[in-house]
Amino acid sequence: MLKNNHLPQRINVTLVGPIPPPAGGMAMQTAQLLQLLNNSEQVNASLVAVNPAYNPQWVGKIPLVRALFRLIPYFWQLHKAFKHTDVVHLMANSGWAWHLFAAPAIWLAHWHKVPVIVNYRGGLAANFLKTQHRWVLPTLKKAAVIVTPSAFLQTVFQQYQLSCHIIPNIVDTGIFYGKLKTSLALAPHLVVTRNLEAIYDVATAIRAFALIISQLPQARLTIAGSGPEYATLLALVAQLQLADSVSFCGQLNRTEMAKLYASADIMLNPSTADNMPNSLLEAMAAQVLIVSTNVGGIPYMVKDQHDALLVPVAAEQEMAAAVMSLVKQPQLTEKLAGAARQKVNQYLPAEVIPNWLQLYQECGHINA
Repeated sequence: MLKNNHLPQRINVTLVGPIPPPAGGMAMQTAQLLQLLNNSEQVNASLVAVNPAYNPQWVGKIPLVRALFRLIPYFWQLHKAFKHTDVVHLMANSGWAWHLFAAPAIWLAHWHKVPVIVNYRGGLAANFLKTQHRWVLPTLKKAAVIVTPSAFLQTVFQQYQLSCHIIPNIVDTGIFYGKLKTSLALAPHLVVTRNLEAIYDVATAIRAFALIISQLPQARLTIAGSGPEYATLLALVAQLQLADSVSFCGQLNRTEMAKLYASADIMLNPSTADNMPNSLLEAMAAQVLIVSTNVGGIPYMVKDQHDALLVPVAAEQEMAAAVMSLVKQPQLTEKLAGAARQKVNQYLPAEVIPNWLQLYQECGHINA
């Protein structure tokens, strides 16, 4: 219910979610949304982070102990925040993160009689709900509203008779911007900007690059991200004798990522599951051409041969062929870049934030 039994001029919103580091997609969206909301005259936004730094740092090396050190303060911070909150905006995804962080936040807000907007993300929702629906659905039904960033997840939730609003992710063209470059024709700079995890299948991008460099010896590949697959991918680069042309630059912040995109010609997105990756939005804003797998929410986000080129999963030959078609067909690259430039406009803060503000007000009125 709204505090003081009336709708204030500035509604109090508690944003619950991860923040960088690491600079993953949901963490970046959480941090960006918090800043944009606090620039609004309609909202007082505060944050309860699900991933604060461990104090002391050595706690983070002990699995069970680190869970206790993070969860107990987290629950207490939620309890304190919800006493002064009109609406909770919960960033949620699948797996253990749902059970440990999202579900407790929903039930605690329900106990405080505060409406919760569940902003559900992640390309693994279908499998997660299929195996965990007995546990997840009763909690989801306590939400005032479920919001997804794409129509892909909306169709997943519809299978369980759950309706969803769609409010897309945000890209800041004040940071991510660029233009097509002459380097594309002879010495294209390719980038992969996903975490080094099995789900993102960076190995396929490396194998595709091996085929590309056999035709374009001056091409280079930069891989931005960190994760458990690093050693395996490094070994693959050595095995394919690509060490002189492939570089790993680790996890980058937004400014560093924008600089990388500004130097790039083509982004490879080889993921095996996805929803609405920020990396595609950032690439489009920076006029970096996209070659991506056609999984999950990606075909809902970009259209093959219109603003991106889409290929099957784990298909390095098709990925390499798509890159070569961009190199050899200037008219195609101009078409894709122009369409991507137009599409980015719908993800600008000025287009997205008003949708959140309206939803906060509606939730506030419902629970007044």
